[in-house]
Amino acid sequence: MPSSVSIATLIRKRLSSKGFSQIRYFSVISPRKAPENEQEPVNEPPIHEDIFKSGQKLGSFRVGDSTFYTLIENFAKTGDFISLEKVFTQMKRERRVFIERNFILVFKAYGKAKQAIKALDLFDKMWVEYQCRPSVRSFNSVINVVIQEGLFSRALQFYSSVIIQEKRISPNVLTYNLILKVLCKLDLIDRAIETFREMPFKNCTPDVFTYCTLMDGLCKEDRINEAVCLLDEMQVEGCFPSAVTFNVLINGLCKKGDLSRASKVVDNMFLKGCVPNEVTYNTLIHGLCLKGKIDKAVSLLDRMVHAKCVPNDITYSTIINGLVKQKRSVDGATMLISLEERGLHANHYIYSTLISGLFKEGKPEKALNLWKKMINKGFKPNTVVYSTLIDGLCRETKPDEAMDVVIEMKKMNCNPNAFIYSSLMKGFFKRGNTDKALEIWRDAESQSYGQNEVCYSVIIHGLCNNGKVKEAITFWENILSKGYKPDVVTYTSMIHGLCNNTCLEEGLKLFNEMICGGSGIQPDVVTYNILFNGLCKNGFVSRAIDLLNCMIDRGCDPDLVTCNIFLKILKEEMDSVENGSEFLEELVVRLHKGQRVVGAARIIEVMVGKYFMPKESTWEIVVRGICKPKRIRAGIDRCWNDLYVL
Repeated sequence: MPSSVSIATLIRKRLSSKGFSQIRYFSVISPRKAPENEQEPVNEPPIHEDIFKSGQKLGSFRVGDSTFYTLIENFAKTGDFISLEKVFTQMKRERRVFIERNFILVFKAYGKAKQAIKALDLFDKMWVEYQCRPSVRSFNSVINVVIQEGLFSRALQFYSSVIIQEKRISPNVLTYNLILKVLCKLDLIDRAIETFREMPFKNCTPDVFTYCTLMDGLCKEDRINEAVCLLDEMQVEGCFPSAVTFNVLINGLCKKGDLSRASKVVDNMFLKGCVPNEVTYNTLIHGLCLKGKIDKAVSLLDRMVHAKCVPNDITYSTIINGLVKQKRSVDGATMLISLEERGLHANHYIYSTLISGLFKEGKPEKALNLWKKMINKGFKPNTVVYSTLIDGLCRETKPDEAMDVVIEMKKMNCNPNAFIYSSLMKGFFKRGNTDKALEIWRDAESQSYGQNEVCYSVIIHGLCNNGKVKEAITFWENILSKGYKPDVVTYTSMIHGLCNNTCLEEGLKLFNEMICGGSGIQPDVVTYNILFNGLCKNGFVSRAIDLLNCMIDRGCDPDLVTCNIFLKILKEEMDSVENGSEFLEELVVRLHKGQRVVGAARIIEVMVGKYFMPKESTWEIVVRGICKPKRIRAGIDRCWNDLYVL
C-alpha cells in the first residue's frame, strides 16, 4: 500500500496537470490503486469520498473549496446529477462557501437534460439552504431553461413571483428579452408592449434583440404598422437595426402579401448600410411565390447570386413549388438542373413535388424519366416520394405498375401508408376492377391502415361509381358500427351513388341525417348539386328550388354547376331565355340581402358568361358591395405591386 505522502503527490500531480478534466463521477466505492502508467487515464478510478475526510493526512495537500468547485464543473458537464447532489451535501455539511457560478453550471446542466422543474427547485434553495444569494444572472439562467423546455406559462409565473411580487432581483436587458419572448409566445402582445415600456424606468435600455422580439410578435399578430413604427422608434433611440431586424419585418409583410412595403423595407435596409443576406432573399422569394409572381422570384434569384449570396435548397424548393403550383413543372425540372449545377442536392420534398406536378399536368413520361434519373444518381426515395409515384401511376390508370413499385418499396424497407393504399384502390376502381380494389382494402385492413375515414371514403366512392351500391351500403354500416364519423366527402359519395342508382329518396334521407343527425358535418355545394341534379332529372323541380332556398339559408353559395342545372331545366320546361335571366337576377338579389357580396358577384360572372345582361339595378347592387373605398385602395395597390414590386 503506497504511503500517504505518495498518494498526496499523485493527487497533486493529477490536479495540477489535468485540472480534474478527467474526473467523470463521484462514487463511494473503495479506492483502487492508481495506474502506474500516466498514459492510460481512459477509465480512471472514481474519486473516493475519503479524500474529503482526510485532508490533514495527505502530506502538504489540503482539500479546499476550489476542489469542490472543480468537481461541480465536471459533474455538471457530464450530467451526473447524483454525484452533484453528493458534492452539494458534502459542502453543506462542511459549511463550505457556495458561489453563484456553481449553481449557474448546474442550471445549464438541467437545461441540457430538459429538467426545468429541478432548476426552479434549486433556485429556491440557493439562499435558504445554501446561503448563496441569487443575482439576475441566476434568474436569467433558470428562466431560459424553462423557456427552452416550452413551459411558457411557468416561466411567466416565475418572473411574476421573483421580479414583480417579491422584487428580490432587479431585471436587466436579458431578463426583459426573455420575458418578452415568453409573452409573444403566449400571444400576450399588449402585455409585452407594456413590459417593453417599463424598461426605461428600470434603467434598462432596449437592445436590437428586444426590438426584434417585439416586432416579430407584432407581425405574427398582423399588426405590421406597429412593427414598422417600432423600427423607426429604435433608430431614433440610437439602436441600429441589424439584418435580422429587417428580415422580421420583411417576413411579416410578405406573409401579409404586402410586397410593395416589403420592397421599401429592403431599400431602407440598404440606406442603413445593412446588406441583405440569404434569409432576406429567401423570404422575398417565398413572398413572391405566394403571390404567384414566379418570374419575379426567378429574377430575384439571379440578383441574389450576383450579390454573392449563395442560394440553398430552401431557395430552390420555394421556387420549384411555386412553378408546380402554376402548372409549370417542366420549368421546375429545369430549375432542379440549375440546383445540381451549383453543387446542391435535391431533397425528398423537391422530387415529390416535381413528380406529382408532372403527373397532374399529364406528363407521365417526364415524371418517370425524372424518377429514373433520381434513382441513377443514388438518391434513396422515402415513403413520401414513393407515394407520389404510386399516386401518379394510379391517376394514369396504371395500378398494376403501381403495385410493382409497392413491391420494390417493401424491398427497400419502406412500408406503404394509408395514402398509398387509397391511391391503389382509386386506380383499380378507375379501371373498373372492384375485386382487386377490395383485395387492396383487405390488405390495408390487415396492416391497420384500412380502418380510417380516408380509405372508407375511397372505397365507398369507388363502389358507388361502379354501380355496387349494396356493397357500398355494407361498408357504410361498417363505418357507423365501428364508431367512425363519416366526413362530407364520404356522405357526398354515398348520396351520389344512391342518386345515380335510382335511390333518390334514400339519398335525400341520408342528406337529412347528415344535417340533422348531430354529426356537425355540413354539406358543401357539391353535395347540393348532386341532389339538385337528381331532383330535376326526376321532375321534382319545386323540391329542387326548396332545397336551393335551404342551401342559401344555410350559408352555402351556389356556383356555376348549380346555375347550369337550373338553367337547363328552365330551358327544357319553359323554353325561355328571359326566365333563366330572371332566375339568376333573383339569386343575385337574394345573396346581396344576406350580405354575401362574393357569391352575388359570382352569379353576375355566370350571367355575363351566358350573355345575360343584368339589369342596371342589379349592377348597382353588386358594384356598391364590391367597390368600397378599402377594396378600391386594395385594387390600386395590387396594380402597383404588379407593375413595380421588385
